[in-house]
Amino acid sequence: MPEFGGEPLHPDGARAFAAAWAWEAHQLGFVPLSMAETERLLLVHTVRLARALLAEDFTAQPAGDVGRALVEAHLTEPGLLDWMVTALGERFVAEVLPVRAGLPGTAERVAALQGRLAAGFARALRARTFHQQESIARSAWLARDAAEQALRDSEARFRAVFTGAAIGIGIAGVDGRITDVNQSFADMLGYSIEELREIDVASLTHPDDAAGMWELYRELIEGKHDSARVEKRYYRKDGSVVWTDLAVSLIRYDDGRPRFTVAMIEDITERYELQQRLTFQALHDPLTDLPNRTLFFETLGRVLDDAGPDHRVGVCFLDLDGFKAVNDGFGHDLGDRLLVTIARRLAECVAGRGHLVARMGGDEFVILVDGGDGLDEAVGVAEMALAAVSAPVRVGGHQLSVSASVGIVECPCAETSASELMKAADTTLYWAKADGRGRWAVYDPERSARDLARAALAAGLPAALERGEFVVHYQPIVSLLDSSMVAVEALVRWQHPELGLVGPDRFIGLAEETGLIVQLGEWVLRQACRDAEAWHREFPEGKLMVSVNLAARQADDPAIVETVADALRSTRLPAALLQLELTESAVMGSAAEPLRSLQQLADLGVRLAIDDFGTGYSNLAYLRRLPIHCLKLAGPFVEGIRADDPGAADRRDERIVDALVRLAHALELWVTAEAVETPAQAERLQALRCDTGQGRWFGGPVPAAGITARLRGEGTP
Repeated sequence: MPEFGGEPLHPDGARAFAAAWAWEAHQLGFVPLSMAETERLLLVHTVRLARALLAEDFTAQPAGDVGRALVEAHLTEPGLLDWMVTALGERFVAEVLPVRAGLPGTAERVAALQGRLAAGFARALRARTFHQQESIARSAWLARDAAEQALRDSEARFRAVFTGAAIGIGIAGVDGRITDVNQSFADMLGYSIEELREIDVASLTHPDDAAGMWELYRELIEGKHDSARVEKRYYRKDGSVVWTDLAVSLIRYDDGRPRFTVAMIEDITERYELQQRLTFQALHDPLTDLPNRTLFFETLGRVLDDAGPDHRVGVCFLDLDGFKAVNDGFGHDLGDRLLVTIARRLAECVAGRGHLVARMGGDEFVILVDGGDGLDEAVGVAEMALAAVSAPVRVGGHQLSVSASVGIVECPCAETSASELMKAADTTLYWAKADGRGRWAVYDPERSARDLARAALAAGLPAALERGEFVVHYQPIVSLLDSSMVAVEALVRWQHPELGLVGPDRFIGLAEETGLIVQLGEWVLRQACRDAEAWHREFPEGKLMVSVNLAARQADDPAIVETVADALRSTRLPAALLQLELTESAVMGSAAEPLRSLQQLADLGVRLAIDDFGTGYSNLAYLRRLPIHCLKLAGPFVEGIRADDPGAADRRDERIVDALVRLAHALELWVTAEAVETPAQAERLQALRCDTGQGRWFGGPVPAAGITARLRGEGTP
């Protein structure tokens, strides 16, 4: 008896299932065991099936062993197999393993056990029939001259097996003419035995299998094989098709000449259809019935492997724009119905061209453009797909309008792999979305290389900060009245171990996107304060101020005031020698309201400056109420002032600078002009009463040691 301890089996349910199984066996025919013995035997098999279903590393082989064991126990009534397969699917889990009911994968495991149980039963029954047939045949041939009675006995036994076998058995001459069949064979094909004796095997064979079958039959007759086994289709009398597992053996005369063939046929139509359904489910999206990701990659890989070097392949990777808003606003059920409609439209719009449309998951679809006219073909497919998606959709009483973005990749098959192609398509889809959505973009290797380099920099930022790879350079800010250096602006650089000195234009944006700008900005602030304190200690009369840029995310950080205060305390730098630069957008905020922390920073004694003034959207009414000390004029205004070519544009820029300087002075603000490149610009800015200037004319960014040398009189502008 099986042990139930420690297993999630339902003991009473298992016994009840085994009892029902035993009762069914005794009802259907003769059983060489008592009812109690049958129940004990079938309880063992019930537990074997349950343990197979529960196994962590699932295999259906135990079910095949159970099928074989039933035949060995002479439980071979055909109706019992039907009962077992049906009961295993309909009631086994609920009665014996209720803990598995409804869990993912249970249905697939049960289906596999059903198939293997039926297969094991059929194979064992066929093997026993083969064995009996061969024994009968050998006995008949060996005893032919010994005793006619033994021959009659052998023939009687063969006839009993032949007539009562649950699987179809047929005998045919070497010319393909059927000479005899049993009742199971006749029932399987819907003919009478007499009708089949008048039929040629070829007339029953499905045309798609005919060529292969005649080749197999010819090899049997030629002696290349003594037996063969295939899965093939036959026509029933009513014209329907039955899938069979066919085993054919060639019987020879004593001299080796072919005598006749014996075929054993098992109806596997239900098993084949189940396998087809499971295969379809494994390779298709359950919502839209489109090929899924697995089938798409299998197809793409096959195309790439089989195509010649000049064959071209393209991919249109499509993603719906704003689909999350549909799910959030109308619910996932309506979102699913929208996806079904979009999937149908995509399949229909390329149906005439034979392109594969697959759902990759979520709201992502992909179209495989195999062959065609190269890039033009792929672009045409993308435009058709966008048009199909953009048409309004009526779903659940709502009319929805959606758009999509498409990434297009097209190249010769010899130049790519499936993974590389889809990676490029995904990158290109991102470009299309970034460019405004509702459009397509074509893969550009150079742009991709730039993006990869940018991504590599972004990935290396945290470690670079930990390893101390960042340095601070300082650019002089000079009085336009007497050319003395009154301040320096702290500018961060990345001393990259492979790329050398990397400018902020290549990594500051990445730091802002990743959020590392807060940590990096704090490091720059503290380093600038340390350097400024050293200059103040050595040159106290110079009162050199250091100006540090404050990113918008830093300004929004609730801890910014404490961070600045702690930097001043730890370095002992006077607050008046620190200036924080913010952009207009950071100062005004999205609602044109001043940042709450500005006044607290000003209360510390720190100076505040608006950087790139004139390029934002400052509200002048608010500007006069902010604790701002300095405006830094945007470089483009200064670049337009060129005394050597006083054109209309130059005069316009000069008038703008003049107005901005007057405005700043009216608000009692200091004015610094950026991007001063020539002495003529410096002269004009001085005439316009601008206070200080910054640019290459006064000196480019240098390490702290360069500023120290200049303060000592060792450097010149």
